[in-house]
Amino acid sequence: MLEETLVLFKNIRNPKYDKSLAGYKKTGGFKSLKKVFGMKPEEVVQEVKESGVRGRGGAGFPTGLKWSFMAKGTGKPSYLVANADESEPGTCKDRELMLKDPHLFLEGLMIGSYAVGCHHAYVYVRGEFFPAIKILNAAVDELYADGLLGNDPLGSGFNLDITIHTGAGAYICGEETALLDSLEGKRGQPREKPPFPAVSGFNGCPTSVNNVETLACLPFIFSNGGVESFKSFGPQNNSGTHLVSLSGHVNSPGVYELRMDVSMKDIIYEIGGGIRNGKKLKGVIPGGSSSPVMKADEINVLYNFDDLAKIGTMMGSSAMMVFDQDTDVVKLLHRITRFYAHESCGQCTPCREGTHWSRQIVRDFLNGNGSEEKLKRLDRVGGNMLGTTLCALGDAAAMPIQSFVNKFPEEFRKYYATT
Repeated sequence: MLEETLVLFKNIRNPKYDKSLAGYKKTGGFKSLKKVFGMKPEEVVQEVKESGVRGRGGAGFPTGLKWSFMAKGTGKPSYLVANADESEPGTCKDRELMLKDPHLFLEGLMIGSYAVGCHHAYVYVRGEFFPAIKILNAAVDELYADGLLGNDPLGSGFNLDITIHTGAGAYICGEETALLDSLEGKRGQPREKPPFPAVSGFNGCPTSVNNVETLACLPFIFSNGGVESFKSFGPQNNSGTHLVSLSGHVNSPGVYELRMDVSMKDIIYEIGGGIRNGKKLKGVIPGGSSSPVMKADEINVLYNFDDLAKIGTMMGSSAMMVFDQDTDVVKLLHRITRFYAHESCGQCTPCREGTHWSRQIVRDFLNGNGSEEKLKRLDRVGGNMLGTTLCALGDAAAMPIQSFVNKFPEEFRKYYATT
């Protein structure tokens, strides 16, 4: 029977765990930070590279490599910003970490700050995460009171401050440059790239934006034997465990910590307990609403970055949404298109117009006004958004549209075949 591999959730799965600073220290908390303070920053970056950890926010870019791009010798301060603006539909893993083990994440943020030479780190939290915001602020206060933040923590000679910044609920601010604009007090809109944040980010300074789960991996990586252990949890180039938000028509939905050498089929039927009410599986959205949908006969694949990419989809934020045989795919796509039409910032014409028209066309099907021409038009609208916008939201809106149309065309034809 498949079970969780507990690294990030080791404390959380202990019902007696005390998430306070004192409780975290009892589990060995901040020993990794102390070890890191005895290393050179470039050595920390190199060890993160060797661990193979990749961004857990969606893109899967190697974290150590991202840090190595940070501009040096500019005379400007460097910044590390934690992206806690978890807004991808179906995703709820980062919230679990912030609510139930905040000091694990904050220790990772402190390790990352030391690695990139950041003396003032920020946590940009989704505005609706009221309990998490309260918990993080309390955790930061504990760190200051204990001397782990501020001047010379652990006698390191390294000064560090952390600020918790609350967003206002815009999905677009999950995109790193829109997040930085929002953090600067501007309207959250994606920037033209280059320059990339590593060169000109927060207030024009070298900046790295990293996901909450990504940073939470760091304390384990810098524990005894951590790098090799971390690499052993998955196939090559897919190191470590990852947090999977499993939802939809399964018997046991939830957030689970799993290795990256586990198949989607096993996650659904062993971890998730199979499809509820004994029904058959129709499909899976594998990595949040922006990932191309998969049919039931495609799930015998390892759930990691590279294996999913090989079959034309993506792991994204590890949010697996399962739907059964009775699901109306057209209604499902309508919900997705409504979301992206609402959340488009409107800056880029292909996204602004494409999200509006895709929603309208899907609505036409639901209202009995569908046709073969409109089905082709819906696919074209998706294609016009791909690769034509400043940020990935255009792609995020387009990929589900095209994949649903191409994999479930008969579902759309049901709405006009008899008219």
